[in-house]
Amino acid sequence: MTAVHPTALVDPRAELHESVRVGAFSIIGPHVRVGAGCEIGPHCVLEGHTTLGENNHVFQFASLGAAPQDKKYGGEPTRLEIGSGNTIREFVTINTGTVQDAGITRLGDHNWIMAYVHIAHDCQLGSHLILANAVQLAGHVHLGDWVFLGGLTGVHQFVRVGAHAMTAFQTRLAQDVPPFVTAGGSPAEAQNINAEGLRRRGYSAERIAVIKQMYRLLYRRGLTLDAARQQIDALRGEVPAADADIALMQDFLAAATRGLVR
Repeated sequence: MTAVHPTALVDPRAELHESVRVGAFSIIGPHVRVGAGCEIGPHCVLEGHTTLGENNHVFQFASLGAAPQDKKYGGEPTRLEIGSGNTIREFVTINTGTVQDAGITRLGDHNWIMAYVHIAHDCQLGSHLILANAVQLAGHVHLGDWVFLGGLTGVHQFVRVGAHAMTAFQTRLAQDVPPFVTAGGSPAEAQNINAEGLRRRGYSAERIAVIKQMYRLLYRRGLTLDAARQQIDALRGEVPAADADIALMQDFLAAATRGLVR
C-alpha cells in the first residue's frame, strides 16, 4: 500500500503508485500522477495536471504544478511533466505551462534542483542538470542536457542554454549561451568552454580540442556569426568523434533568436 502520512491530504482521484511515500501535511490534487519509488516529503503541494515519473525525491515545502505566473492564464488545463530520478529540494517552485506556448512545462531525468529554484511556465529542461540554490528561470526558457547553472543565476524569458554549458555564481542571462560555453557576469559574458565538465563525462582531449576551436571561432577571431558557422562546419571530419558536437553547435546557432552572450 502507498505510505501516506495520516495528516497528508491526497485527493482520491490522484494516481499514486503503491510504492510512493507521502510525508506529513502534504497536499496532492486530483489530476496528479506519481510514479513508482517517488518520495514526497512533508508540507509539499502537488497540484494541477502534474505527472512525476519514477524515483523522484521531492523535499519539504516544494510546490509543483501551480498555475503559471502569467496574467494571460485563464485556467486552461495546462501541464507539468517531470521525468525520473530527479532530486527537488526545499522551496522549489515549478509551474504548469500556458496555451501561448506548448502548454507543458517539462523537466527531464536525473536532475539536481537545489533549494529556492523557480522554474516558470513553459520551460523545457533536459536531463542531468544541476541548478544551484536560488536559480530563477523565467517563462519559455530552454536548457539542454548537462547544463550547470551557478547559484543565483537569473535567466530571462525565451533564453536558451545549450548542452554542457555552465554559468558562474550570480550570472544574469538575457541572451543565449551556446553548447559547451561557460558564461558569467551581469550581464553575462562568455568566458571559456566547460572543459572540466566535459572531461568528467569522458570526452577525449582531441574532442575537447575541437570544441575549443569552435569557441575561438565564435568569440576570439572577430568573425561574424555566419562566417564563424562556415568555419565551424569546415572542422567536420578532423576528429570523427567530434562531428556530433559540431552538429549540436550548428543546430543551436541556426535556431538562435535572442543573440548570443558575448
